Amino acid sequence: MARVVFRVLGPLEAEVEGRPVALGGPKPRLLLATLLMRPNTAVSTDVLVDVLWPEAPPRSAAANVRTYVHSLRRLLDNRIEHRPGGYLLRAEPGEIDLCRFEETRDPDLWRGRFLADLPESHVFGATAARLTELWLSARENRLRERIDRGEHDAAAAELRGMLRDHPLREELWQLLIHALTAAGRRADAIQAYTEAEQILRDELDAAPGAALLAALSPVCQLPLDLPDFTGRDDLVHDLVQQVRNRDRPTVVVLSGPPGVGKSAVAVRVAHLVRASFPDGQLHLDLAGTSASPRRPADVLAELLRALGHNEFPRGVAERAAMLRSALAARRVLLVLDDAANAAQVAPLLPGAGGSAVLVTSRVMLPDLVGARPVELDVLPDAEAVRLLDGIVGAARTRAEPDSAAAILRFCGHLPLAIRVAGTRLAHRRGWTLRTLAERLRDERRRLDELAVGDLAVRASVGLTYASLPPDAARAFRLLGLLGPVRWPGWVVGALLGNEEYDEYDPVLDLLVDNHLVELVGSDDTGAPRYRLHDLLRCYAAELSEKDSAAVGRVLDGYLGRAAAAAAGMPYFGVLPEKAPATPAPTKWFDAERHACVAMVSLAEAWGADDLTWRLATTLAPYFDLRGNQDDWLRTHRIALAAARRAGDRRGEAIVLRNLGQVALYRDGYADARSAFTAAHELFAQVGDSQGAAVARAGLGTVLRVLGEHEQALDHCHAALELFAQVGDQHGEAVARLAAGSVWLALGCLAAAERWFTDAYELCAAIGDRHREAHALKRIASLHQQRGDLDAAREHVARALAIFRELDDEHCVGYTNQSLGELCLAGGDLADADRLLATALDLHHRNGDRRSEADVAELLARLHETRGDRVAARRHADRATAIRASLLTGTVS
Repeated sequence: MARVVFRVLGPLEAEVEGRPVALGGPKPRLLLATLLMRPNTAVSTDVLVDVLWPEAPPRSAAANVRTYVHSLRRLLDNRIEHRPGGYLLRAEPGEIDLCRFEETRDPDLWRGRFLADLPESHVFGATAARLTELWLSARENRLRERIDRGEHDAAAAELRGMLRDHPLREELWQLLIHALTAAGRRADAIQAYTEAEQILRDELDAAPGAALLAALSPVCQLPLDLPDFTGRDDLVHDLVQQVRNRDRPTVVVLSGPPGVGKSAVAVRVAHLVRASFPDGQLHLDLAGTSASPRRPADVLAELLRALGHNEFPRGVAERAAMLRSALAARRVLLVLDDAANAAQVAPLLPGAGGSAVLVTSRVMLPDLVGARPVELDVLPDAEAVRLLDGIVGAARTRAEPDSAAAILRFCGHLPLAIRVAGTRLAHRRGWTLRTLAERLRDERRRLDELAVGDLAVRASVGLTYASLPPDAARAFRLLGLLGPVRWPGWVVGALLGNEEYDEYDPVLDLLVDNHLVELVGSDDTGAPRYRLHDLLRCYAAELSEKDSAAVGRVLDGYLGRAAAAAAGMPYFGVLPEKAPATPAPTKWFDAERHACVAMVSLAEAWGADDLTWRLATTLAPYFDLRGNQDDWLRTHRIALAAARRAGDRRGEAIVLRNLGQVALYRDGYADARSAFTAAHELFAQVGDSQGAAVARAGLGTVLRVLGEHEQALDHCHAALELFAQVGDQHGEAVARLAAGSVWLALGCLAAAERWFTDAYELCAAIGDRHREAHALKRIASLHQQRGDLDAAREHVARALAIFRELDDEHCVGYTNQSLGELCLAGGDLADADRLLATALDLHHRNGDRRSEADVAELLARLHETRGDRVAARRHADRATAIRASLLTGTVS
């Protein structure tokens, strides 16, 4: 039997003994193809007729079939045999390419489409579909092998050819995208996906299946998530919720000072939400703090390439529109690090869809419409400790907790600084934490210590500083001269020499927006207050020039404002300045107390002796009102030396008089007598009669307490005469109260009553509410000595109401103490307990330790009366401890 080969995987062909056979026209070829679908199996004549004439067979159809069979049998070595009702083709499996393919799945057996030269037939259509699927699967397997061998480009070219014939087959698109991605042709891979998506939508009105979606692995450009990222738990959780699973674009701007960890937070959040952005996570450094921030056009080009666009327009607007179109149907996360301004970011934002953008910037971007602003601050205590523990090791930090706390304090809880400090310790196992803490203590070398490798606080701050315009840069440098103080907005204008020191200088706004100046809230007057972070202040101080004129303008500003506030407060002393009273003087001083104290030291440091003593003494009315004796004493010691250096005898006299008053409050009667005496002599020398009168009134009080009543009365009368000469009726009232107090001490109640009554009537006539209250309090003491406790309580209550009205905490405390003592004496223990507890708390808060001890002793008596010996002992021990500490100087 001759060797015959049949081929159906492509055009129908047959060979006998290696020679091609001319099979004739379409009808005999269709007949042979039908028999080959079922080799060695009889096929009925009816089936053959149906294949050859699918619509309307002729009457001679059966005869025509016999004719075609006869012709083919002769050509094919008699392989076709007649059977009852039909015909059979004899062939071995190896003689038909279809059978060989089904056995080997070798796609190379195919020469084109199945029976490519014959019309389709429903009889073997199912077989054709099955074989075509097997062929495509075989080719796909072969192509996977080629891709795995690295033949990426060749496989991609072959796949392109296959897709021309099978454009709806998603498996081929998957392989093509895989090949292009493996070849590093990311943009071409994305383009292929876009093309497949378009074809499926146009032809089938369908979206790509999950497998095809998975084929295009999303771009993930995110930097490493810090393994020791610490803290910010609530913030990170909130940001994750903000950007995840949204059906509209979300834009978040993380801003904050240099080194606060903006980028670390953005990267942490981006890693946590990766699964919500299956179309990719892109990270771009916008270089906003560099000398050359990136242009939006260049950034847009990079984004479009990452999203699969090899070609794009030249203009920024056109590129931005193209990006919005590309993002509209995708969920992509963009991390835009170190943005310079809103103009740089705005063209990069999506307009629709579920994409999200995390922007980091050292500058606030209030003009980035639709963005959610998030400002990062330094780490709170617990999180700062955890960060240092994670870098250094908890065992080392717990072994030296005080030094660890000092390191964090010197780092200002700034994450970058803590990381640098921790890294230095981690690489210097021989160092103790105390070693580094001591090195950081010196502000002049602190930034030198906070540098390791590429991590350096100075370099980080320098990037932001370098971007400032000249006025803002100069203001930042000059702010470094003021020391660690919180200041109001007008200070910036004063430093720069603006004609009016406005609270809202645009330079200040720029520094706040750049996070070089921190807005720390509003003070008691409602005005915003600002500060420099300690490390930023160190950097500013390094750069600052010694501009005494700028510092002087700030000191002048404080002096003027303090003088205006002091003019509106009750005070028995001498003020160095005259100024119109401010409407809310105590609120101003409450807000500026710490800053004013710092300004006294600053004035001393800059050699501004005149400003030093003037500012210190202008603060005295407030210190008196609030009982801030520690601040009073500290500032006036500085002021006394300054006045003497300046050779200003009147200034020295004012300072001495005020120091005498502090000593009097602290029961330092010898010091008080000396200070008042020296002040009186200096006032007399410079011809200041009012000052001399105030000093003599003070001497009268000291001598009364010391029991030198005759001399005390002499000084009171002399003070009264001097006050009358200068027309100071307020001073006259004070002198009368002082004289009455001497007579009360002598037990001459009638004389005391005349002096107290005259003082009270004078105060009422001139509207001096403060001294009117003092007169009422003295009259109450008079009634108490007479045994009329009800009248005493009535007068003390009236005095207390006035002191509260005047917001005089100091006198409120003393008057509560007096009223509580009267209640205790009258057996009203409940009211006594309440009043004395209030006085005790106020004295403690004001730092008046001696009065605190007095009240503690009264409370001990009260609880002893109640029979509560435990409470009585507790208060007695408190009084004893306070008095002992005052004697040893352990309590300032």
